[in-house]
Amino acid sequence: MTRCSAKAAVALLLLAGPAAAQSDAGKLPVPPQSPRIAEGEDYEHCLALLRNDPGGANAWADAWAATGGGEGALHCQALAQIALGNPQTGAEMLDKIAATSGAAAPARASLYGQAVQAWLMADDPARAFGDATLALALSPDDPGFFIDRSVAAATMDRYLDAIDDLDRALGLDPKRADALVLRAAAWRHEGRLDRAREDIDHAFALDPTNPDAFLERGLVRRDEGDREGARDDWRHAIALAPGTATADLAGQNMGSLDAGPAGR
Repeated sequence: MTRCSAKAAVALLLLAGPAAAQSDAGKLPVPPQSPRIAEGEDYEHCLALLRNDPGGANAWADAWAATGGGEGALHCQALAQIALGNPQTGAEMLDKIAATSGAAAPARASLYGQAVQAWLMADDPARAFGDATLALALSPDDPGFFIDRSVAAATMDRYLDAIDDLDRALGLDPKRADALVLRAAAWRHEGRLDRAREDIDHAFALDPTNPDAFLERGLVRRDEGDREGARDDWRHAIALAPGTATADLAGQNMGSLDAGPAGR
């Protein structure tokens, strides 16, 4: 899973509802996409193992570290820990590498960005927010890090802060449909369904088949009392992204619609 898609999945779980986040966030595929903190065949081999054999990657990284693998081995170890279900350990390792590395600022910022995802998985949004801020200090023109920080803020119910960061992300890249969907969700949580609608409409104008936009519009329609419209949007989300966190949330909301408000 890429850094962007991992972030989007976490963001959807968190903005769609705390209960969904608590039950599903730990099941998200990891690790996020790796920055080039190191080079060479050993590093590439270890990262490749992460996709299907995180335990093997961890063992490889341990052996490599013992023979002078340096930051590349430590980075692979950190990502392996996340993949093995130890996000706090992985996040702490990523923080240490990012703080002490002599690598260029973009690579260090990416490490902090990965740590953001791990802290969110570890249910520590305050640490995630702090790491996103450190990433922005190193790479202030990267809209992705503003989006990262907005997710951490929203997880702490700081929706207006999330909106502010999403405004800044969209100022840097107005075509980020993912940022528009997230800002719509934040506006919905603030009770501003009109503003949420505006952002969703804009997201659809940029990407008419965006499953996350269908998920969020369904939530807005549900809150507006348009139950059939909500079901229709969630059906589209499932059809467009089967087997994903987006589809799972759409299905959960369809199933619980008659039982009262869900997915908030």
